[in-house]
Amino acid sequence: MNKEKTLVPWFQRGDIGGMTYSITNNIVNYLIVITTLSGVLEWPDEIVYGSVIPGMSVGLMLSGIYYAFMGRRLSKKEGRADVTALPSGVSTPAMFVMLYGVIMPLHYALNDPELAWSAAVAACFIGGGVEALGGFIGPWMKRKLPRAALLGTVSGIGFIWMATQGVFDVFGDPLVGLPILLVAFVGIFGGYLFPKKIPPLVVAIVGGIIYAFCLGRTSVDFSGIGFYIPNPVNSVQHLINGFSVVLPYLTIVIPVEIYNFIETMDNVEGANAAGDNYDVRETQFADGICTMLSAVCGGVIPNTVWLGHAGLKKSHAGIGYSLVSGLVLGAAGIFGLFTFLSNMVPPAVCAVTFLWCAVVMVAQAFKDCPVKHYGAIAVAMVPPVADYLYTQITGAVGLAGYSTEVLADGTSGYNAEVTQMIKDAGVMWNGVPGVKAGAIIIGILLGTMTVFIIEKQLHKVGITALVGFLLACFGFIHSAQLGFYPTSPFAIGYLIIAVLAFLLHLGRNTWFKGPDDFEYV
Repeated sequence: MNKEKTLVPWFQRGDIGGMTYSITNNIVNYLIVITTLSGVLEWPDEIVYGSVIPGMSVGLMLSGIYYAFMGRRLSKKEGRADVTALPSGVSTPAMFVMLYGVIMPLHYALNDPELAWSAAVAACFIGGGVEALGGFIGPWMKRKLPRAALLGTVSGIGFIWMATQGVFDVFGDPLVGLPILLVAFVGIFGGYLFPKKIPPLVVAIVGGIIYAFCLGRTSVDFSGIGFYIPNPVNSVQHLINGFSVVLPYLTIVIPVEIYNFIETMDNVEGANAAGDNYDVRETQFADGICTMLSAVCGGVIPNTVWLGHAGLKKSHAGIGYSLVSGLVLGAAGIFGLFTFLSNMVPPAVCAVTFLWCAVVMVAQAFKDCPVKHYGAIAVAMVPPVADYLYTQITGAVGLAGYSTEVLADGTSGYNAEVTQMIKDAGVMWNGVPGVKAGAIIIGILLGTMTVFIIEKQLHKVGITALVGFLLACFGFIHSAQLGFYPTSPFAIGYLIIAVLAFLLHLGRNTWFKGPDDFEYV
């Protein structure tokens, strides 16, 4: 038998579809990053196009190349040519958490785009390290952490930040936004296809760009195209500067990276189920290392293995799509092609992708969990709302010349006079600063306790509450900064929950009973 016939070729016809899937979806993520950093936060172009985008591109290029060679190695090892490379790219949930949970609060707190970028680079680097560690602790975390708590918290971030922004931007320019919304939705939610099996989302993006250009909403500008080679020396200096600034935000970075490496585990397991036996630990190391190298080059968004391996395998994609996609995205970032693209894309097109990603995240959370855990998902979704409210309220109050301060309970809020003025105006503020601080971890804690209550495991509720007590004691949650706060009302509250949960657990078979078939809906 010819040995070459038992090896997957470097490129085959099915790789064209894989390239479309990988490049298109990554471009959407690039546009979201550019829109947020340049459009919303108004970061200077030298940071966005000179550092962030090239850094992202380096990470995606390296992961695309590595997974292609990983597939080639698997093909050689197993002596078969029907191997499909793992799909990889920007982690969409982690991207939104980094943008809206880390970068945006940093930007408004520091009022210095360069320092905020430095902190974001440090956060990305630390996140890559956490992701690599997932190769060791991932299976244990997956067993111990209820999926509903993790997915609920992440989907809550997506819903409150992305879905709302998407809807508002669509209606901010309804003449452009509403037609694009319809075309995208008939494909996303209706499954319709145009002739030649062209997805309506692609038509909405490409057609929306042309439509907006015809209406004069966008322009063609080649001035940004150039050579944006990443400068690791400069980025490393900013990385070092950012470590001290980002420390209070590790309570956001670490949970989302835990989500990220569990997502990688699940997606690699899906690839294994489809017939390609990739090593989960190696993949997590690769994700983490590529993310860290991306940060060293100025990137701020982590990499991950995507969903979709089974579909790519059915379409006969091999390893070439991963290799070519990585090279294309790397070249596009380094040569500044995204500067041209961002000028051509109207906000309404990005708004549709915001809304789509958010809805998929929420739907996926419910789809991947048992029906009886839906309540836990809903509970876990709530704390991220506090982050959104805090940002909006402090931004508006800041226009009147008032600034936040660290209060006696450790939270970052306003003095009694300003707080009363806010409440008298009917603004939802009570408790917001406390929940805003460490909202992701708080969501995971509440969701986890809800799952254990549903499962009649009150002793685990007590253990979870003790974890909450320790986190509150050291300022990881409910506090404006890390420290030691054993008398914090939040810490004491978790301690009381723990005591109550253990007492109720002791009486579970005597004076405190809960039917196993109880349904709360």
